[in-house]
Amino acid sequence: MKKIGITSLSALLIFAASCGEGEPKQLSFQEQMELDSQESENQAKELELENTGIGPIDFYELSETVNTQLAEQGKALFQEKCTACHKENEKVLGPPPSGIVTRRSPAWILNMILNPEEMIQKDPIAKKLLEEYKTPMLNQNLSQEEAKAVLEYFRTI
Repeated sequence: MKKIGITSLSALLIFAASCGEGEPKQLSFQEQMELDSQESENQAKELELENTGIGPIDFYELSETVNTQLAEQGKALFQEKCTACHKENEKVLGPPPSGIVTRRSPAWILNMILNPEEMIQKDPIAKKLLEEYKTPMLNQNLSQEEAKAVLEYFRTI
């Protein structure tokens, strides 16, 4: 991820330098501040994706393709246990899970499902979510295999 941010920044600087008549363009203070802000934002997103959370899962790698059978099991579990607080694409008592796999690591998602009490006490991202939504996530006592099914379902929405 760091390479993407640096590559983007480098490309922007090369583009900016190539504008004009052979002389590098000086970035204005505002342009430099925007570049710095974007780089900081990219670094923060990278740190969020590296965060595995607190709980039984240290690392979990997603397969390249979605396991549709597992995703169907996860959808059924989500509908049974989670829809009182979560809707696929809208904010309710809790955040929508759509797109979560692009914002959080798989291990973080699993730990949030399996260990929400400790996560909201100790994990900085979970603390921010609690501040925003004002309602702590309840532990649905899913097994690790059930949590992995829910995660697989999240990949489909």
